[in-house]
Amino acid sequence: MKGLFTQVRSYERSVQLLMANQFTINLGFYMLMPYLAAHLSGTLGLAGWVVGLILGVRNFSQQGMFLVGGTLADRLGYKPMIVAGCVLRTVGFATLGLVDSLAALIAASAATGLAGALFNPAVRAYLAADAGERRIEAFALFNVFYQAGILLGPLAGMVLTGVDFRITCLVAAGIFALLSIVQIRALPARRKDIAEERGDGPEGVLVQWRGILANRPFLLFSGAMIGSYVLTFQVYLALPLEVRRLGGDSAFGTAAVAMLFAVSGLSTILGQTKVTAWCKDRYEPGQALVRGLAVMGLAFVPLLLATAVPVPDAGVGLWLLAAVPPTLAALLLAVGTMIAYPFEMDTIVRLSGDRLVATHYGLYNTICGIGITLGNLLTGAALDTARAAGMPALPWVSLTVLGLACAAALYGLHTTGRLRDPVPEAQPATA
Repeated sequence: MKGLFTQVRSYERSVQLLMANQFTINLGFYMLMPYLAAHLSGTLGLAGWVVGLILGVRNFSQQGMFLVGGTLADRLGYKPMIVAGCVLRTVGFATLGLVDSLAALIAASAATGLAGALFNPAVRAYLAADAGERRIEAFALFNVFYQAGILLGPLAGMVLTGVDFRITCLVAAGIFALLSIVQIRALPARRKDIAEERGDGPEGVLVQWRGILANRPFLLFSGAMIGSYVLTFQVYLALPLEVRRLGGDSAFGTAAVAMLFAVSGLSTILGQTKVTAWCKDRYEPGQALVRGLAVMGLAFVPLLLATAVPVPDAGVGLWLLAAVPPTLAALLLAVGTMIAYPFEMDTIVRLSGDRLVATHYGLYNTICGIGITLGNLLTGAALDTARAAGMPALPWVSLTVLGLACAAALYGLHTTGRLRDPVPEAQPATA
């Protein structure tokens, strides 16, 4: 851990602050969001479809507005969008804890989603710009802080929600309020030397968007990477459902699900920088991405093999079958993500030609967000079909094939040179 902070201190103050900010953002977010549905349905007594509506509005407002948030960051500057996002989430989280009317809850949920759409592309573009040639290593460290917030947030939220969910909301809002003040006072305002490079040129936004949509290598890369997000999301969907299917809703089942998240988060915190350094010494970015996606696909092989084992009626054998394969899958998914993530973030910058970087991140997040939604619908359908038809291997075969297919697509992009830095003359005019 000492080595980790030594690495962080080797970067400019802005990069250090962005990493600490991301930890705090995730701490505040995951302190509240895992417990929101229970508050809405339990404390407020809302119907299930209303709870789904409120949560869906948050997701839609974030995924649907990523492109707009990225464009605003390129035009107005990274810092203003980071500050605006933190302020908006402060208001949204406080409102979620203080109101009980449907209209106000929907507005607050939309505000929290829009906040993420504003600061996420800006943070990544700012980090890529100030890290310079050390982008890959910087994004590896960034992911450590990112995962640390995800790991600690629910634990803090569990303690606070045990007292009162409104306290959780107000504490989370206070965290974002403090974060807003820190951004305003300490985060340098980053300005490009040439205004057009930041998107302030005379052409309209639609012209810029058309230019990005004409960037075929970027779109192909975005499509190939959708699978990685569908696969990693299974830590929240398919893996917990499999644990519950075999282990039930007992204390053991709860502990086994918690183990999934702990293994995923702790492995990243402890291993990310080492994995990135090892890969960077041996592979080109495209090669690392292929290997990362392949590992993610193979993560579901332990679950596939487990379907050939007779399910014990009870006892230690049942517990092991319910806990060990999903935990191994979560670990392998974390390893695959550790391999791919820093090179993924770097590749987006390179494919953008270092122009309108936040807009590219915004569109990339939107594409992957749509893919996650569709992928989860199909995964859920595969899980239902597997149970109804007595084919327990179906979802794991499907997810493995998805990972290997995406790895093959990335291999094709790498070998044909589409993941390399673009030739300036071949890029669509955006200025």
